[in-house]
Amino acid sequence: MLRRLPTSRLLALLVAVVAALGGGTAIAMAALGGSGAKPPAKSLAQALHDAAAGTAAQGVTARITFTNHLIDSSSLTKGSNPLLSGATGRLWAAPDGRLRLELQSDAGDAQVTSDGKVLSIFDGTSNTIYRITLPQDASAKTDSGGGGAAPTVTKIQQFLDQLAKHADVSGATPDNVAGRPAYTTRITPKHDGGLIGAAELAWDAANGTPLRAAVYAANNPNPVLELTATDISFGPVDAATLAVTPPAGAKVTKVDLSGAGQGHSRTAGKSAKEQPSDPKQVAAQLPFSLSAPDTLVGLPRQDVRAVDLDGGKGALVTYGAGLGGIAVLEQPGGSAAPAAPQSGDRHHQLSLPQISINGASGEELATALGTLVRFERGGVQYTIIGSVPPAAAEAAARAL
Repeated sequence: MLRRLPTSRLLALLVAVVAALGGGTAIAMAALGGSGAKPPAKSLAQALHDAAAGTAAQGVTARITFTNHLIDSSSLTKGSNPLLSGATGRLWAAPDGRLRLELQSDAGDAQVTSDGKVLSIFDGTSNTIYRITLPQDASAKTDSGGGGAAPTVTKIQQFLDQLAKHADVSGATPDNVAGRPAYTTRITPKHDGGLIGAAELAWDAANGTPLRAAVYAANNPNPVLELTATDISFGPVDAATLAVTPPAGAKVTKVDLSGAGQGHSRTAGKSAKEQPSDPKQVAAQLPFSLSAPDTLVGLPRQDVRAVDLDGGKGALVTYGAGLGGIAVLEQPGGSAAPAAPQSGDRHHQLSLPQISINGASGEELATALGTLVRFERGGVQYTIIGSVPPAAAEAAARAL
């Protein structure tokens, strides 16, 4: 699927995944310093504890406005996908992790739904639905065990102390988001942050529901991605509201990132930190030669796994630790070069620079938070993604 997908829609897909996975039930980024009542000053650990100990919301319904500054507006054509150009819409979320995000624009609609295991993205501009089976953490048992007590302030503080080794974490700033008393905190990576400068999160002081999230690029005081709640209410959400039925004739494309049955390259029986990557196990499953050097532009290889891509086999290789790492997706190629946009093709919505990778034709998409490079060589297509400058992504591509 990623081989056939124009890079503009590939980026839109990535944006949707980040929004859904990173935000969860979050209604991201309402106006800073909103009017209305604010909660009393508390330490961050105490504010988090009190929110977790409060009565959980039985559901969330919100009106939203999504703004995307990842790509310079001069690179977008009229009628771009709402995930690229921004849109207005609504969000619904249930306490069991199910959610639906509906974005509407003059160019078309986009729907993002998830049950926590499968993420579905409907792109109205192409009448296509992408179903992505998400990785699952087998060790993530229910810590609260069905109605258990909230973590103590001491345990929360211990977690924050560990987090502080990797990032600067602000205190809990009293705020008001979408008319709700809330607390806001800002997290800034100390190292390995790539092009990401900081992230902000606000949550409802009474019930802990995330209300605001924002991602900032390095050296930029304005958020690159924001999703604004203009109205929010709490209460049960009907199951039918959380479901989306695509129009008849919509193309369904499946991507399996769960790793189930894929012969993950780590050794069974060891913890994640102890499990060494073994590219040979993955390479044996592929219809092409795997390229997975021990290091890539100075970053050590972290993991190699096979992935299902619309029924075909591919490989995902990751390098480096932290947000500044690089991911390489390898899969069977098609044409020798990326397809040129056709006249009137409403889906090719970006003007992308063409580049040469050791003589192979490719294309590059540079954004405020990272770079994507895609090229084809010897019947294999390579997609390099990382929160790195274009020069670093190009160097990684040439080293494969």
